[in-house]
Amino acid sequence: MLAASNQLLWSMIGLLLTMGGTFLEAYVTTLPWDWSQHGIHTLSVGVTYQIGGVLLVGCLGGKNAGALSQIAYLVMGLTLLPVFADGGGIGYIKLSQFGYLLGFIPGAWICGFFAFKARPRLETLAFSCFCGLLTVHLCGITYLIISYVFQWKGTETLSLMQEAMLTYSWLALPGQLSVVCAVVVIAYVLRHLMFY
Repeated sequence: MLAASNQLLWSMIGLLLTMGGTFLEAYVTTLPWDWSQHGIHTLSVGVTYQIGGVLLVGCLGGKNAGALSQIAYLVMGLTLLPVFADGGGIGYIKLSQFGYLLGFIPGAWICGFFAFKARPRLETLAFSCFCGLLTVHLCGITYLIISYVFQWKGTETLSLMQEAMLTYSWLALPGQLSVVCAVVVIAYVLRHLMFY
């Protein structure tokens, strides 16, 4: 278990990682053995590093630091600071994608919970990140269904709700899984370097 001062430090780091990751698009590079023939090329994976910041703080700071950092992120965004992808403000609550942002809190908590249940191995960190990502998507999909029932902007019809679900969950998932792979490796290395 991490000390309270360490958890506070990790929650601040997690807040900064999530805010920065919101505006930083994720890329992958071509394979190294192709560099000599074709040069180094990068390809966008279609997502930002935002989910990486959420899961990384859970893996490194634990469940409390992860949840606290995401609570702070949501509070900042809802109080008109432009930390969300489309700005900020209390009106964000009625947008269909807000459920995914809301899912960052339990997602980071669950990721941190499982990350510290066992010794930091690649498979345990991967499992914790996958559980956190699944939690974010379940919260997001649940919020989409609720927003459809209340006819909020972007989900007024069943087809619009299905399109939002496709956009925010199914199409984003492959890119997010590649970010999760990077998070697992980074968390594994850092947890071993910091001896916890």
